[in-house]
Amino acid sequence: MGAAAERAKAENEEWAGVTPDAARRLVSAAVEAFAERGYHATTTRDIAGRAGMSPAALYIHYKTKEELLYRISGIGHEKALRIMGAAAEAAGGPTERLADAVRTFARWHAEHHTTARVIQYELQALSTEHYAEITDLRRRTDRLLRGIIQDGADSGEFRADDVPGTTLAVLSLCVDVARWFTADGPRTPDEVGALYADLVLRMVGAQPGGPATGKPATDKNG
Repeated sequence: MGAAAERAKAENEEWAGVTPDAARRLVSAAVEAFAERGYHATTTRDIAGRAGMSPAALYIHYKTKEELLYRISGIGHEKALRIMGAAAEAAGGPTERLADAVRTFARWHAEHHTTARVIQYELQALSTEHYAEITDLRRRTDRLLRGIIQDGADSGEFRADDVPGTTLAVLSLCVDVARWFTADGPRTPDEVGALYADLVLRMVGAQPGGPATGKPATDKNG
């Protein structure tokens, strides 16, 4: 399967829960337009045209351009939260759970790089109410990853004196994949996920089954 076909398949899976079909086409078109032109430079006419619809038809499903961004952001951030939640609740020690979290999170940002770029870098365009809802999802994702890293620091598997700072660094590393990844680049999403998992374990000095060199963190309040 070629890069274009892989990308189309990923997009179809991403928006499978959006119904009816016209609403799904508008979401997909909005993602493409926001990623290419930026939220503020994109018009509702641009989005409708990409979806093969009239501007008037767009308003049947979404009252405003901002509502489309909110729908896209909600779906993307809920997916991120599920990824992190599954890793946090999985069996195994902190090293295994952290590797799983980073591998899956980085891979998603590569596989869905267009969507990820929009939800990560157009956040400020949301209304105050919608921004608060999305940032709450981001905080919950942060807390889950922080819990994994804290577990590793407490057990001595990780060398992480600053757990909040380490959490921020890991999230930033994964999120940035959306900025540079291209489907025709030298690495696949799976390869990116594996690479980043290895890099993060090295970053925290992971020592499965035994204490890492250095003083483990004990501050859970950050």
